[in-house]
Amino acid sequence: MSGYLVRRALNAIPLLLFVSMAVFALTHLSGDPVEAIVGGGEVASNPELEARIRHDLGLDDPLPVQYLNWLKGVLRGDLGRSIQTHQPVREALADRLPTTLQLALAAWAIGILISLPLGVIAAVRQNTWVDHGATVLALSGVAIPSFWMGLMFILFFGVWADILPPSGFVSITDDPLKALQYLILPAVTLGVHQTGSLTRQMRSAMVEVLNQDYVRTARAKGLVERSVIIRHGVRNAMLPVLTVLGLQAGALVGGTVVVEQVFAIPGMGRLALTAVLAHDIPVVQGFVLVATLAVVTANLVTDVMYGVLDPRIHYGR
Repeated sequence: MSGYLVRRALNAIPLLLFVSMAVFALTHLSGDPVEAIVGGGEVASNPELEARIRHDLGLDDPLPVQYLNWLKGVLRGDLGRSIQTHQPVREALADRLPTTLQLALAAWAIGILISLPLGVIAAVRQNTWVDHGATVLALSGVAIPSFWMGLMFILFFGVWADILPPSGFVSITDDPLKALQYLILPAVTLGVHQTGSLTRQMRSAMVEVLNQDYVRTARAKGLVERSVIIRHGVRNAMLPVLTVLGLQAGALVGGTVVVEQVFAIPGMGRLALTAVLAHDIPVVQGFVLVATLAVVTANLVTDVMYGVLDPRIHYGR
């Protein structure tokens, strides 16, 4: 197992390099950060100021040299400094990562709690109104844009009903009860958006499993239907569902941008959006690197879980 994990970690290095090069190129093509700092008119009228700023930021080097300098810094744990705030990018991301993780994990849990039972019920009641209703409900969560859903939640529960805080964030380590109140609306907004693909995957996997011979044998032996569904159905249907769960878990870390902005949550997503608008290249690069690492880590954990759920799966040395 350890050898397999090492190989997977080494295989992730080319992916990280490719993503970093792509983001580096796109951020430099999107605009001039010097103009974003001092304004285009002032740069045009004061070339000495422009030259000094470019030199201080290392932007006067050729693009390949800039990329290699950034890559050397990453290998040392130095992601550079924010162009706007001059704060080290590593510190800026580290300050906001716990907030984003709390939101992402809460949304992931809500998505699981909604999707898995919904998919199982739809499969057990296949081709009935229950099945069709569950499918429509799950797909509605995907079809409705997360920003619009978030705004409606704020309007109904935060303004009209006034039962939940409409925006802001409290860390779970500071006040767990208050943190839960602030997490409900953004976590539900983000979690509901994940239900469509997960519910459909769970339903299709359960339909296939329930038609297998070992399920029919279990029923013929007189096992209680609940035991057949849970012990023989759900466990064997979880393998393909686990792939979707892993992809969603990794993607949620980088997919909180819109929800954090709508609910004014000071997480990595909101930081990244601000950095994009300000052409703050080091922060954008650092955010994408962390988001990519989250996806790679989630995929690695998913592969390990395959062996836990199915003992027939063995990893070579």
